[in-house]
Amino acid sequence: LYIVAVLIVLALAATFAYRIWGVELLRQAMVPGGRFESQAALPVDSYTRADMWLARPDKPGNPALWTPKGIQPADKPEAAVFFLHPTSYLNRAKWNAPLDDKEANDRANLFLRGQASAFNGAGAIWAPRYRQATFGAFLTTKADAQQALDLAYRDVTAAFDQFLKEAGDRPIILAGHSQGALHLTRLLRDRIASKPLAKRIVAAYVVGWPVSQSSDLPALGLPECTAADQIGCILSWQSFADPADPSLILDTFDASPGFTGAPRKGTTMVCTNPVTGAPAAKDAAMFEVGNLLPASDLSSATLAKSQTTLRCDGRGFLLLGTVPQGVGGRYVLPGNNYHVFDYTLFWSDVRADAERRLTAYRTRRSSWIDFFSRRAVG
Repeated sequence: LYIVAVLIVLALAATFAYRIWGVELLRQAMVPGGRFESQAALPVDSYTRADMWLARPDKPGNPALWTPKGIQPADKPEAAVFFLHPTSYLNRAKWNAPLDDKEANDRANLFLRGQASAFNGAGAIWAPRYRQATFGAFLTTKADAQQALDLAYRDVTAAFDQFLKEAGDRPIILAGHSQGALHLTRLLRDRIASKPLAKRIVAAYVVGWPVSQSSDLPALGLPECTAADQIGCILSWQSFADPADPSLILDTFDASPGFTGAPRKGTTMVCTNPVTGAPAAKDAAMFEVGNLLPASDLSSATLAKSQTTLRCDGRGFLLLGTVPQGVGGRYVLPGNNYHVFDYTLFWSDVRADAERRLTAYRTRRSSWIDFFSRRAVG
């Protein structure tokens, strides 16, 4: 009994220590100790090779084509989807993942099955390998971290250029999560804002990364989605459960300038309700969500329907009142952060949202064609 009592005390002490010093412990465990190592740009034709893509329409065993039982990918996908996977390289030995790191690639494939697959009812999916920054780069303000992210972004832009060539004139859906969503915001600023390409964007899903409504959004070229059938707009959310402690995110976010050059400190973030496709209300309301329920070994998942309240807090975090059964466990980050589950909590809702916006895009495009055809005849 004394041994049991001691073990209980130790467990409680460990839990208490994690809650108080969890962020600092995470930094010590994940931030590389060495300096950033510069690397040459990839050869210009790199992304013409099939092996540089985790997912593309002609790839055998394409992980983005996974679906839970009872749901099938589109036979003739209309849109082209450019998806950027989240951080899958957790090693602190390097600031950037080697492209041939098996563990990181296997984990990225797993993310594509649970995240990018939500879009296979609307479009054909391209998801590139890239020399992603390691997880620890997001836990420090060292200059090495930004250099690592810049290196990753150079790969992303090269992949995006090849994606545009292969996508042809299809409507485009942009999507990403976490680090992938960060790179997506830079793509929006650099390649979409004030460019003709903006007219082909069905929607941009910037999920698991903060977007300031005042300091970022005006420079990204697309507005916030405010209606379920709106096209050419941005959706973004970050999932937490009550009680939430988002200080790990806010500490970094508030210390940085936005894409407009204005400070982000104290600004409100885009906070989309994935069920309605519109901004989440500040008051909690009950919703049915279509979430993935993963198997214990994460090799597969089933689709479940769960009830939970959703609301947006003052700064822009999406708060769940009740977490669906079977979701969470050791993958919940400090602060009750359900970051890993940003897509899987709302998998069928994201799927419906993308298909709904694509229908709206198609309807709008048909209206334009009819209008100009009548003018030409007249």
